[in-house]
Amino acid sequence: MPVLEISGVSKRFGGIQAAQRIEAAVDHGSITTVIGPNGAGKTTLFNLITGIYKPDSGRIELEGKSLIGVRPDRIAARGIARTFQSIRLFGKLSVLDNVLVGMHIQLKAGLAGILCRLPAVQREEEAARREAFRILDHFGLASLLNENAENLSYGAQRRLEIARAMASKPKLLLLDEPAAGMNPKETAQLADLIRSIRDDLGITILLIEHDMKFVMSLSDHLIVLDHGETIAAGTADDIRRNPKVIEAYLGTSAAALDSGQGRKRHGLTGT
Repeated sequence: MPVLEISGVSKRFGGIQAAQRIEAAVDHGSITTVIGPNGAGKTTLFNLITGIYKPDSGRIELEGKSLIGVRPDRIAARGIARTFQSIRLFGKLSVLDNVLVGMHIQLKAGLAGILCRLPAVQREEEAARREAFRILDHFGLASLLNENAENLSYGAQRRLEIARAMASKPKLLLLDEPAAGMNPKETAQLADLIRSIRDDLGITILLIEHDMKFVMSLSDHLIVLDHGETIAAGTADDIRRNPKVIEAYLGTSAAALDSGQGRKRHGLTGT
């Protein structure tokens, strides 16, 4: 059974059909990428999965249990964490505190215990700090734990945002354009980091990304959206050759392409 199944999901905002009959599945232990032209409905899909939007129709299930109508905080508690297109860190807080904020779902201490500084609460706080340090070490940020988040480089801020999401111990990690704004070196390091999250930590990953070279080299499976609808799904090789995908990106039929140069300009060759 896939960790996440989406079937027939539609969402309308007034006169705009943002999602229509989306079909998608994310297998356990995979890196799956959602791609598509601007306005295809990719971020809308993430917002539907995480409960920010409620679909007008369709089915969204995490390990066989429906997420429809579930509050975003409860969806997070069930095991879905995400990042956003724009970095959303607490700039005035330290790197360590940003990760600790991400752990709040896992902590059990009540208000009375916190105010009274009960021994059980102190033990939980210490365990949380140790876990936060372990996460930061994995993300190459341990040496910066006392630095304010706003003082980090752009690439380090991106890594910290992912680290904070990982602090909630997700089963499924959603990354919304994680490579946006990164230089080639940072992008290559990010690809290695994402693989390590899957391979070393056992987390399933669903991401949105526009960098086709990055996507084609990283993804086990791709889902292609256009005008809010799933038009293709499969491996990188499947997607490169799919006429509907080529037409969606190039605005012309596959038969009209000249010797693959249009594919190369839009990154569909992955080279």
